Amino acid sequence: MQFTVDATSGNARATTLKMAHGDVQTPVFMPVGTQASVKALDHNDMLNLGAKIILGNTYHMYLRPGSKIIKKMGGLHGFSKFPNNFLTDSGGFQAFSLSKNTKQDEDGMMFKSHIDGSLHYFTPKSVLDAQYDFNSDIMMILDDLVALPNTRARIELSINRTTKWAKEAIEYHMSQKEKGVGVNQNIFAIIQGGIDKEFRKMSAEQLCALTDYDGFAIGGLSVGELNNEMYDTIEWTTQFMPKEKPRYLMGVGTPEDLIEGIDRGVDMFDCVMPTRNARNGTLFTSFGRLNIRNAKFKEDEKPLDEECSCYTCQNYSRAYLNHLYKSGEMTYFRLASIHNLHYYLNLMREARVAILNDNWVQFKKDFYDKRK
Repeated sequence: MQFTVDATSGNARATTLKMAHGDVQTPVFMPVGTQASVKALDHNDMLNLGAKIILGNTYHMYLRPGSKIIKKMGGLHGFSKFPNNFLTDSGGFQAFSLSKNTKQDEDGMMFKSHIDGSLHYFTPKSVLDAQYDFNSDIMMILDDLVALPNTRARIELSINRTTKWAKEAIEYHMSQKEKGVGVNQNIFAIIQGGIDKEFRKMSAEQLCALTDYDGFAIGGLSVGELNNEMYDTIEWTTQFMPKEKPRYLMGVGTPEDLIEGIDRGVDMFDCVMPTRNARNGTLFTSFGRLNIRNAKFKEDEKPLDEECSCYTCQNYSRAYLNHLYKSGEMTYFRLASIHNLHYYLNLMREARVAILNDNWVQFKKDFYDKRK
């Protein structure tokens, strides 16, 4: 990976990641393609939306169809036909959240498949092996997750264990590259520590000292803490992250969360919110959220957002989308998902322009003024 900081405006950054499957300009939102597919959309939809990178889930694809099948089909790019970049997470969060009997030890994580109950064991090396098969452009390492709130002793254990696994992962990755494996793949470590400043500093300093990592992520947020607690934690943590490498905030969030993250120096984001909310009838617009289920839209001829240039807004009315939703038509899921993802991706493009023009403060003010 070649990483450059193109411009800053306050703490906000515009950067470029040059990777094997194309350049990614930040700030960037990564649509979530859990099963190597963004729900209701195909690779042409993603290309038309201008997506340069999407996220795949190691846990789900490891269990089904299996990493060896994906490798046989040409990795994620050949399998899905999406030609741009993929980031794959380690699968640790899903193993933790979907299995009631997950057990972590010093070497990894034992869990039962949510599909058939079969027993599996993730280690720092095994999750990388799966991601080598996927040929993902960015690979996330296995980290030790804890439910919050928790005891200080357990959180400190998770930090120390995460650092131990991070050392094992980067040593393994460097040794594999010497063998010609994963040469064009990049690896990110994940900072943990809840909302405790001491623990976040500890985790960030331990992980960021591992200089062979290509980038660093902030994990373990948007799990029930208050918004101001999350924003304070992001602001506190980014100061310990290297300026010359990308910063990724995992699993966050609303458009407002993205704006606040950018304001605190974050480059990369992902979240299921735009597609999940679309399927449930909530659409994101320049003036805030719109609930298409509302009866007042039954005869509304206007597009979802008159400022939006997406395919859905250029062709269909609120009345039609209200009808599709109420009728349970599958077409609704596609049109709503296209709109929400266009909104998120376009918001990031506009944010980048504002940073390049050193106009971030005004851009942020305008963003919130439209929502009043």
